[in-house]
Amino acid sequence: MRILVVEDEKKVANFIKHGLEEERYIVELAQDGITGLDIAMNNHFDAILLDVMLPGKDGFTLLREMRDAGISTPVVMLTARGNVEDRVTGLDLGADDYLPKPFSFEELAARLRSILRRSSPEKTTKLRCGDLILDTVSHLAYRQGREIELTTKEYALMEYLMRNKNRILSRSTITQHVWKHNFDPESNIIDVYIKRLRSKIEKDDIKPIIQSIRGVGYRMREMTSDD
Repeated sequence: MRILVVEDEKKVANFIKHGLEEERYIVELAQDGITGLDIAMNNHFDAILLDVMLPGKDGFTLLREMRDAGISTPVVMLTARGNVEDRVTGLDLGADDYLPKPFSFEELAARLRSILRRSSPEKTTKLRCGDLILDTVSHLAYRQGREIELTTKEYALMEYLMRNKNRILSRSTITQHVWKHNFDPESNIIDVYIKRLRSKIEKDDIKPIIQSIRGVGYRMREMTSDD
């Protein structure tokens, strides 16, 4: 799942980003309100963590403009100003939750999971490919009811493949979405991670779930009753 963090305090922003990436979220940062609004308006996110005191455009204004534009992405407001008036203002403008600073990462993560569960029906938080299931809230994977242990990057790769099931994905596209940098044709990092994923989820090397498309990239195919 993709999370936008709009926070001007670099130390706090990096603290949140590191923690969320450890929890297997894909995180994008913005350090001022104008940039944050532009990113929110032009990209899809599953949730937004929004500071109130921001340069350029404060969090309340950003939230108001988002909601006026019809963007319903769940928002958790973050602020050092914990007075009741601010909380009421944020909630009335359309925030889904409010977390005063300083906060523990554990509480932030729990509140984020809570709003993600509330905002998404189960069918959209659980990705399925035959008997392979990926829970995008708990960040756990299962096949035939057995939990599959995945590293953070293996999870991100598997989620991207499952969200694009039956689509051929180039190595360049996978690199940009999962590794967040430009594709290096000399690197075999994607092939290494695909091999790791296959070793954990495949049962049949003759008919793999993750198919290699020669000269292009990979595709996760829909499984049939024969798999």
